[in-house]
Amino acid sequence: MENVTILRPQERVRQDGEAIAVIYRNLGTATAEPMVTRALGELALAMTQLAATVRGRDLTDMARQLRRMRRMAENLGMVSLSQVAEDLCTCLDRADSTAFAAVWARLLRVAERSLSAEQGFADLSV
Repeated sequence: MENVTILRPQERVRQDGEAIAVIYRNLGTATAEPMVTRALGELALAMTQLAATVRGRDLTDMARQLRRMRRMAENLGMVSLSQVAEDLCTCLDRADSTAFAAVWARLLRVAERSLSAEQGFADLSV
């Protein structure tokens, strides 16, 4: 073993800014801003709960948690996060532990990028 290559996967996070724009147009800035902030916080909390579920190795309720998180991400225009959550549900349904581990790692990367303060909704790409 002469050469060891460390792989650092980079996820391109897709977001649909129109979902947030619609919320702001419909509710106005004063109402929409705290609502969106709260929704992002709830999404981060849902991700934290999923991580605890995986660490505890009790996946019995995980599909329901993933579907809830997917809907939340979808409502906020977080296309990538929603799609990867759906993919993880598929892995659970198929009882494919190898695919589950890979997609779980991807979900963690996408969630980190999607929910980071730096990412925000400044770089919206579909």
